[in-house]
Amino acid sequence: MDEKNPSAPACALPATLPTATRSGVGHVRTKLTSGFTIVDNSLLQHGQMSLTAIALSGHIQSLPEGASVSIRALAQRFPEGEVRIAAAMRELERHGYLERRRVRLPNGRVITRTMAYTVPKASPEAAEEPKRRPQPKHRPQPKHRPQSQPAAVVAPGPTSDPDHEPDPDPDPPSGGGAPPPPPSPVREAAPRPPRPARPPVPLPPPAGPAAELLLGLRVQEPRLTLSTRDVERLTPGVDAWFARGATPDAVRRTLTACLPDDLKYPAGILDYRLTSLLPPPLPAAPTPTHLAPHPFQTCDDCDRAFRAPEPGLCRDCREARRGSAA
Repeated sequence: MDEKNPSAPACALPATLPTATRSGVGHVRTKLTSGFTIVDNSLLQHGQMSLTAIALSGHIQSLPEGASVSIRALAQRFPEGEVRIAAAMRELERHGYLERRRVRLPNGRVITRTMAYTVPKASPEAAEEPKRRPQPKHRPQPKHRPQSQPAAVVAPGPTSDPDHEPDPDPDPPSGGGAPPPPPSPVREAAPRPPRPARPPVPLPPPAGPAAELLLGLRVQEPRLTLSTRDVERLTPGVDAWFARGATPDAVRRTLTACLPDDLKYPAGILDYRLTSLLPPPLPAAPTPTHLAPHPFQTCDDCDRAFRAPEPGLCRDCREARRGSAA
C-alpha cells in the first residue's frame, strides 16, 4: 500500500466557485428576464428585524395586487404558525414596511386593507432609526481648571434607554495637573417605616325579617352557614319572595330542600334558588259584587218590621189592600 503524503496539494476548487472569495459566500448570478421581484438591499440587510420578518416582506412584495395576506392565509401556506407570522407582521409595521388599516365599505362591511412598501414608510420609529448613532467610546477630555476653583464632577444618572451601555471613563490626563476630585457620595434616603396595619372594621349585623330568615338557616342545616356579606347580598331576593305573598316557612322550605351532598358554596345555590324559583305575584283580590241590604222599616198598619228602601206597608198589608180594592 502507498504511504500517505501530508504535503500533497489540496484538491482543486470547482470552476463555479469564485477564486476571490474562498472563505466567504460566493455568488453564481443568473440574469433573470421574467418572474422576479426587485427588493431593496436595505430590507434584505436590515439589522433590526428578524429573518422571518425580512422573508415575509419579500414574499408579500412578490404577490400580485389583491392577493390575500391575512395571518390565517399565510399560516396555511407556510410551516410557521399564526403567532410567529403575526409577530413578524407587527415587526414590519414598526419599521414602516407594512401598514394595515380598518376600512368600512359603502355596504357597511369592515375589511382590513394591507399596504406593502418597498421603501419603508416614514413612520416615527422608522424615522428614528437613522438618527441612532453609536455613542463615542471616549469622551473629549475636559480642560483642567486652576486648583482654586476645581470643577464639580457630576455622577452620570441612569439613562432611559435600557439597551444603552454607559460610556467608559475617560483616560487619565497625560499632563502634570492634579486629577479631578472624586464625586461626592450620594446619600440614600432612609427607608420609611411600614405603616401599621389597620384592623378590619366589623360590618354591622344585618337586620329585618329576611336577614333573620337567612341567619336562621344554619339552625336547620349547618352547611348553610352564611357570612355577613352573603346575607346582605341575599336579603333583597328574600324580600322579593315576601312581596309576592310567600310565607317564611315556604321560603325556608324552598331553600333547604334537596341540597347536594357536596355543597361547597351555600350562598351560590341560595342565590340561584331565590332567582329561578321566584313565584309569580298573587292575583288581585276580586271586587265585591253584592249590594248592601235595605234598612229595616216599620209597617204603618201592623207595626211589623221589614226591609225596604223607604217607609210604608209590608208585603202582607199591601196584598190585603189590593184584595179589598178589587
